[in-house]
Formats: sequence, C-alpha cells, structure tokens
Amino acid sequence: MKTAIVTGAARGIGLATTRLFLAEGWRVAMIDRDAPALMDAAKGLDHAQVIICDVSIPQQVSEMAAEVAAAFGQVDALVNNAGVADFRPLQDTDFATWREVMATNLDGVFLTSQAIIPHLKETRGAIVNIASISGLRASTLRVAYGTSKAAVIHLTRQQAAELGEWGVRANCVAPGPVDTKLALAVHSPEIRAAYHDAIPLNRYGTEQEIAQTIVFLCSDKASYVTGQVIAADGGFDAVGVGLPALRSR
Repeated sequence: MKTAIVTGAARGIGLATTRLFLAEGWRVAMIDRDAPALMDAAKGLDHAQVIICDVSIPQQVSEMAAEVAAAFGQVDALVNNAGVADFRPLQDTDFATWREVMATNLDGVFLTSQAIIPHLKETRGAIVNIASISGLRASTLRVAYGTSKAAVIHLTRQQAAELGEWGVRANCVAPGPVDTKLALAVHSPEIRAAYHDAIPLNRYGTEQEIAQTIVFLCSDKASYVTGQVIAADGGFDAVGVGLPALRSR
C-alpha cells in the first residue's frame, strides 16, 4: 500500500486530497499545526495517521519525517499544501506579516521536501507543491501571498531538475478561485461576480476538483510528468480582458 504525506490536511484542499488518496487505496499521514481541527478531520478515516507539525519550524519537520518513516516504512508522495493567506495593500504589509507568509508558504515547502526527499528516492516517488493562480499572475492585495506562491513554482522546477535522476518527480498545482469556507467568508458578491466574468468556465472550482489533479500527479498515470505547473483554474490564467463582452453577444 502506497503512502502519501499531506500537509495542511485539517481542512479544504488538504482534507479533500486526503480523502481521495484513501479512496484510491493509499495510506495518508495527515499533517497540520491545528491539532483540534486535524483530530476532528481524521475521525472515521481508516489508514490515516495524524501528526501535529508546524511546517515552518525545522525541528518539528524533522520529527514529523521520522514519525512517518517509523509508522509507514515508506513514502511515495508528498503534497505540500499547508499555507497561510494575507490580503492587504503593498504599503500596509509590514515585515512581520511578510515573514509569516513566507515561513509557511515557502520555507515550509523547502523544509518538508528536504526532510522527505531521502524517502522519496527509495520509492521513486512524487512531490506536488500547491501554489496558486496568484503565483502566476499579479493582482491587488497579494504582495506577500502571491510572491510566496511564485517562489513555490520556481522551487518546484528546481526540485524536478535535481531529483529526476533518482526518478523523483516534482510538479505544482496552481488553483484558481475555489469554493472553500474561506472564500465564502471573504469574497463578496461583487468579487465573486468579477471572478465569474474572468473565468471561461464561469464558476469557482471545488476542493474535490483540485484534489483530483493532485492525486493524478502523484500517481503512476503521471509517470512521465515532472517540472510542470498545472493551473486548475477554469481557464482563468489563459484569458485577458473582454470575456464578459464576448458572452453578451
């Protein structure tokens, strides 16, 4: 039975990915720093083990990697999903906020990957890093978040370039707007309408749709895919201005 590590597994895309891995017959190490939420999310899930870990803290990451190896004996896939978001203007982004976002979104991917790579070499496994459409195209209020995700995209390519000789693949998923509890809470009707106007599929994605892309990239079906950025975004990154005018014809 294959084993996946999923960080940020307590909710949202991470939890949806965990459930899909389990449905596909994998074992999953569910990683999150929110202990109560993680324990609650894991209730009733067979072949899942919870490990409390803040991926921005090197010592905790090292301990997590050792615990996963001891519990499962192998790691076939690492999904670096843990992340934090901050939305404010450039001039209002203080350095503490900048560092907080970078610590989880970028440092966490680096630290966790570095700790797990030796195990992935043994299984010729896969890394999937979760970036964002905000790492591919700039928008307002996302200076720290968008920059961190752009860095994750390049880090993925570095991983693919350096790990390929061991058969380890590294790819990146860049979700567009997704119907999560966070999005429902912070996206006003006006914001949602603006996104719909800019997305060819004319809707938000679902957590399950992003999970499908992640699990595919971890599977043998993607055995010759590495170094790629898949924008699971309904076509948002592919288009520019003018879509609403085109639809009105």
